[in-house]
Amino acid sequence: MRMLWFSSRNRKEILRDPINLAFGLGFPIAVMLLLSAIQANIPVEMFEINTLTPGIAVFGLSFVSLFSATLIAKDRTGSFLLRLFTSPMTSSDFILGYILPIFPMALVQVAVCFAVALALGMTLTVNILLSIAVQIPTMIFFIGIGLLCGSVFNDKQVGGICGALLTNLSAWLSGTWFDLNLVGGWFYKIAYALPFAHAVDAGRAALSGDYAAIMPDLWWVIGYAIVMFGIAVFAFSRKMKV
Repeated sequence: MRMLWFSSRNRKEILRDPINLAFGLGFPIAVMLLLSAIQANIPVEMFEINTLTPGIAVFGLSFVSLFSATLIAKDRTGSFLLRLFTSPMTSSDFILGYILPIFPMALVQVAVCFAVALALGMTLTVNILLSIAVQIPTMIFFIGIGLLCGSVFNDKQVGGICGALLTNLSAWLSGTWFDLNLVGGWFYKIAYALPFAHAVDAGRAALSGDYAAIMPDLWWVIGYAIVMFGIAVFAFSRKMKV
């Protein structure tokens, strides 16, 4: 009950900031519409709707990190968490209380991207559901980043790290806007050492029905999600003891 109460409170706090919610949902969609307009006039393989949508979905999830990190950082700097630390709530209550309202938001973020893609001409197939499901480890990864940053940084620092740095990393190193093979070299190696490009490739493989190609990329994302979430839980638990 304590965890459910805390989760409900966090959901209300998120919904009290409709401007950021609208920006987080709307900006990836605006980018998709822009690139689709370019594709309609100057055909580019990277901007075909089936190729573009999984990348936009991954890019949109970076805003979930910003939402979760901002919420936690504000609770910390406003001493709200400090007061709750004196309550019978456990570390699990706090962590689940933050995750439960954020995860549906991440799921909606991805679903909206695919809904807009359907409106732009994507063929409705069962592979869309598979591509959305494939992004679940990516959601956990970005939520973990938000939990970690919110536990370590204040709300102003979170804005710079999750709002600027992370969104740019997920944009440029995911292969959404351009083929990473065309750049090659150290840039390509860095991109595929991180989970963003693997998340996009797994989503594209699922959407195209290339099932055998999903897991080699998805295992990278799962590994990053586990490690990131583990570090985030450790950092948050340490903050509770300070």
